[in-house]
Parts: sequence; structure tokens; C-alpha cells
Amino acid sequence: MLSILLAGALLTGLLAGCGGTSAPSAAPSADPTATPSAEAGTYATATTADVQAALEDENSVVVDARINSAYIGWTLEGVARGGHIPGATDFSARWLTSTYSDTDNLEGETREQVLAQYLVDKGIDSSKKVIVYDANGTDAQAVADYFASQGVTDLSLYDVNEWANDESLEMESYPNYSLLVPTENVKALIDGETPETFESGVEYKFFDVAWGEVDQSGYLDGHVPGAVHVNTDWFEPEETLWMLADDDALLALMLKLGITAEDHIVVTGPEPMAACRFAVILKYMGVEDVRVMTGGLVEWSDLGYELATDNVEAVPVDSFGVDTPANPDWIDTIEEVQEMLGQPGFTLVDNRTWQEFIGETTGYSYHDKAGRIPGALFGYAGKVSSSSVSYYRNIDKTMRNADEILAMWESCLIDPENNHLSFMCGSGWRAAEILWYARVMGYENTSLYSDGWIGWSNAGLPTETGDPTAH
Repeated sequence: MLSILLAGALLTGLLAGCGGTSAPSAAPSADPTATPSAEAGTYATATTADVQAALEDENSVVVDARINSAYIGWTLEGVARGGHIPGATDFSARWLTSTYSDTDNLEGETREQVLAQYLVDKGIDSSKKVIVYDANGTDAQAVADYFASQGVTDLSLYDVNEWANDESLEMESYPNYSLLVPTENVKALIDGETPETFESGVEYKFFDVAWGEVDQSGYLDGHVPGAVHVNTDWFEPEETLWMLADDDALLALMLKLGITAEDHIVVTGPEPMAACRFAVILKYMGVEDVRVMTGGLVEWSDLGYELATDNVEAVPVDSFGVDTPANPDWIDTIEEVQEMLGQPGFTLVDNRTWQEFIGETTGYSYHDKAGRIPGALFGYAGKVSSSSVSYYRNIDKTMRNADEILAMWESCLIDPENNHLSFMCGSGWRAAEILWYARVMGYENTSLYSDGWIGWSNAGLPTETGDPTAH
């Protein structure tokens, strides 16, 4: 699944994180003095044969400039088939303009720094021949212009419709791409349409997940129309130190929110992390059809869709419909992790910052124990912030390229093909989003160790600190 180009470019930058003394640092800002040789805005037109040749050439890169949802599998913009050209990497035109603050973000990086790192990760530089494709005739142009501004000179454009219309040519989609719904399709669903993978004649329920009551969370300032607010404290109350509530409390919450096992649910909210956290809980309890709107509210607002400001009240129900939790394998208990840790075929993946992993910081103002669980493998999350999963996201809060995630895991000796992966962080938030992405990628033999480091260290179980790769 990994291309030679991607593995070489990405693994070189990642090995220091899992095999060295610190996690990878952010890339420096792109050189503002770079002057492309090619005239900006004027590029050759590539043919299908050109694309096929580039895919076999280690000195060439084929780039999908469309939105992330099209790349992962959704059929959008009138393209005959969903997904991407196998072997193509992604660099969405939306990353150039999506809402992002250079001065107010979790990792302290400017957009230019983030995009420059993407070029490194994807092996795009002045030595490469780069073919950029789209479906609308504008996205590829914008991305090619950006590449040209960074010194790439051998650029050409391609219309992906030519590839998609040829049934003899493969299009590649993530196995469970429907778990992440594009904003456009959520809007269509609300408007009464039946987008791809959704059932006609079925009522879909929408939930907006964020911390705080309706007047604290920003919900009344704007949410997806029809979405019922869910306060994260309702499933992670203060009395549990913001770890997951017990099964009885979760069942009571389902009934309060009017949720049954037979419901069809789309989870939204300002932050994908909170949405994924609630989505995992819904799956654990037994709701079979659960989707998450990709990109949080960033894409919704960037597309100019109107946000609602009313308070949508849930209609409680008396019965969930099945015994709960109906899918207990989604979430691991401390006892289960203790039993499985060290056994062949089981990997506990620690999705915290490197500083948390080696015990330099706890990552939480309300928790004073630092370190890690012996035997856990470092699996990345954010660079410096304990609230970030920037290693798993694009700048517009969409899911990172699966090949890059796999290369990152490979550098840390994390093998999803032959092992059960149990993801953990401090108390389940970061790891829940990463678990959701693993499921999108088709890795069903995965779960969430929800109580994470806080639950483990508070229980007085064995811990360790220091760089495990130091010799």
C-alpha cells in the first residue's frame, strides 16, 4: 500500500521520533525567495499515459488536489467513480485557503510552515516531475501555482474524469470511507436529498458535540441545522476526572438524548476530536449506523453554509432497544489491557506527545503523574499540545492521508495487519479520533483503551519514564 516515494520521504523524517530522543520538529517556513522557472499559472496538460508513466517513476509525483472526501472515496463533483488514482498522494486546494490562524493554533505553526512540511512528507520538491489533477478545472491550477511558488518547475495538470470514465483503470477508496461524511453531503441530507451510502426514507439524527451547556459551548452561536447539543461532561463527568462514565450512566444519556440502537446518526461539532469521541461511544453502546462529519465546522463555514442558532431539544426515549454495551470490543477496560499487554498479537498504542510519553510532562493541568505504561508503543498525536492530533490531520481538520499514517506507524513498529491495536492517550479523546481513522482505513481489529494514562496511573499500576530508545 505504501509507495516507495512516500515511504522514503516520510520515514526519513519520522524515525527520529520513535527511534531517537525527540519527536520530529516542525518544518521551517518555505523559502520566500524561491522563484519558479516555469511561468506561474501556465502548465502543460498531462495525458492518462503521462499519469501512468509518472506512477511508475520514482522521480515523479501524482497529486490529487480535490477535497479530502473525494480522495478517500466519496463520489463528488460529477466524477463517475469515487476515490483517487492508486499511487497518487493528496494536496487539497482547500488547504491553501481554509480557515486557520497563524498566531492562534495548538502547535504554534503558521500555515506556511504546515504546508512546507506537507511538501516534505509527500516528496514534492524541485527535483520532481509533478502532475496535479482535479475534477473542476480550478483546484489543480491553485495547487500547481503554490508548488511553483515553492520552486517546483516541472508541473502539468490532469483531469481525473478521464481516468474515472475508463472502467479499465482502478480508483482506490478507503474501505470504510463512509464513516467520514463530507460537509456537502451532510448539507444535502439536511435538505432532504439522499447522498451516496445513505438510505432513502430513513430519518437521520444529528448531534453537535462540544464541552459545556448550550450557553457555554458556542452551540447557540452556530451549529449544523437540526443538531442536538451534547455536552462532553455528560459522558465524561468531573467526578470521574473526565474519564468515561460507567455503562449505566451512558445508557441513561442515550435515553435522555432520544437515541436507540436502530437510529441513523451523524455526529458534528466544532472539533472532530469530540465528535469522534462520542461516535465511538455510540458504536460501543450498540448504534450500528454512526457517521462523523469531516472537518468539524471549518468546512461548513468555509463553504458558506448557514449555521443555525436555535436550541434543538432532544426527545427522550424509554428504551435503547438492545442490551448495552452491545459492542463491548470497541472499548477496553484497564483489566483487559492488563491481561492483554505483552501477549503476542496485541499492541497498546500511546497517542500522546513525545514529551508526555517519556514523562517530561503530564499533559494535563489536573493530573500530576507523568510517564507511560510499560510495553506501550509511541504512536504520535500532536507535536507539542496535549489537545492536538496534528500528525493525523490535515490543516483543514480532515483526516491525513492513510499511506502517511501507515508509514508513521511502521516507523514505530506498529503493525495493524498482524496485531490488535488498542489506542490510548490521556483519557480517550485523542485516541478516539485516531481509532475512528483506523476504522475508516479498514482496520477493524482495533479498540480504544478509554481510561488511558490518567486511569492507569491513578490506579497505581506500573509506570516508567525516559526515552526507551536511548542506549
